Amino acid sequence: MKIKTFISLLVIALLPVFAVWIPFALNLHTFWGLPIPTDGMQTVISNFDGPLYIVVAKSLYNLPYIAQNYALDLPLEYYAAHFPLFPLLIRVFAILSGFPWGMMFATLFSSILTIFFFFKNARKLLNVQQALTLTLMFSFFPARWLIVRSVGSPEPLFVAAILGTLYYFNEKKYWYAAFWGIVAQLTKSPGILLFIALSITAAANELSKLASSKQSIRKWIAKINLRPLPLLLIPVSLAGLFVVYASPNTFGNFFAYFNSGDNIHLFFPPFQIFNYTQPWVNTFWLEDVLFVYAIILIGITKLIKEKQTTWAVFVITFFTTIIFVSHRDILRYSLPVFPFIFLAFAKELQRKEAKIIFLLLAIPTFLYTLSFIAGNVMPIANWAPYL
Repeated sequence: MKIKTFISLLVIALLPVFAVWIPFALNLHTFWGLPIPTDGMQTVISNFDGPLYIVVAKSLYNLPYIAQNYALDLPLEYYAAHFPLFPLLIRVFAILSGFPWGMMFATLFSSILTIFFFFKNARKLLNVQQALTLTLMFSFFPARWLIVRSVGSPEPLFVAAILGTLYYFNEKKYWYAAFWGIVAQLTKSPGILLFIALSITAAANELSKLASSKQSIRKWIAKINLRPLPLLLIPVSLAGLFVVYASPNTFGNFFAYFNSGDNIHLFFPPFQIFNYTQPWVNTFWLEDVLFVYAIILIGITKLIKEKQTTWAVFVITFFTTIIFVSHRDILRYSLPVFPFIFLAFAKELQRKEAKIIFLLLAIPTFLYTLSFIAGNVMPIANWAPYL
């Protein structure tokens, strides 16, 4: 990659986030008519669920330490749902900047990784300039994506790892794919869906060889491609984490994640998000959820049409779980599939009309981001334990 291209990717990754930070950093009372809290960057740092990851980063799941230092009305098992890789990244950056800013630098670093891997995937479809244009669009949209890139959040690291895994899987570099799959798995629990999707893809590839071959099943079995086997390290890493949870120094329970309380928002039958009595829904204003579903389904059909099998299988696998999620913030849960929606329509988004539309949407996206961050703040009375 040329230096000029790399610098362009850095600007694409960082400039939108810095633009979001400016009204808070300057302690503006209002921006474009929107009221801005006057707590400076503390407002950004306080956004859910960033401080909870600082707790994990500082405690490393030491429950007595958490109980003694953090007056949050949460069961200690709740932290088992906060997987360790993002907190460990926070600890690395905290060496130089302290934990609150260490969290922000960890998110920025993860955002750069995401933009880098998105560009590499886009380059499989487009030339350099077109890929940069598509990457710029992705850096802003959907608006929920810009929000999680601007606050302390594991989503950028998770999305980066997914993009890296699928890129190297398509390149048949399975050890690299396994590495980034492990990163995804140790960042957020849905990382296991990567293993399921890639297993389905690999199995389908081998079965298609059988269907098109006149060889006996015995000969077919003898020639099965075993190179993807390193991907088994993804579920092994999850099992390893649960072994850590079983340690008496942490939760003392192998299944602590499944006992983490109000963290797993999967309900049967599907589409329980439209049950307005659900605790994380609490509204009947839910029509936008249908648009999220529609965009993902349209993207799936386009990926299938473009014969992007690996991406399509992943999005289908992930979306299958999304329809069981009952949470008002459904777009955040859906963020891992949106890079592939952009890639599905990579060529169409190069049209002049598409660029104009995205340019016009940039302003309301920016305003929505400011509004969301201003209102999504954890009430923390004493910051001393987080420093």
